[in-house]
Amino acid sequence: MKLFVCVGSSCHLKGSHDVIKRLQELIKEYHVYYDIELAASFCLGHCAEGVAMMVDDELILNANKDTIDDIFINQILPRVRKE
Repeated sequence: MKLFVCVGSSCHLKGSHDVIKRLQELIKEYHVYYDIELAASFCLGHCAEGVAMMVDDELILNANKDTIDDIFINQILPRVRKE
């Protein structure tokens, strides 16, 4: 699975670094480091909607340090375990 986190200007200001750092921790915690390719991405075109992420071909919006655990557990992890 490819997981891209926007690091463009707007998302950077909205905490994309915190999102990436927490995703790295969650990937290690759940032992899915071989299943998820985490990478930074420039603008995904949704600057007004918080930190944007692309999981394979699906856009996830409004990620931040308060929502990333829920997003990972409920939207990303089930896809990894399904593969």
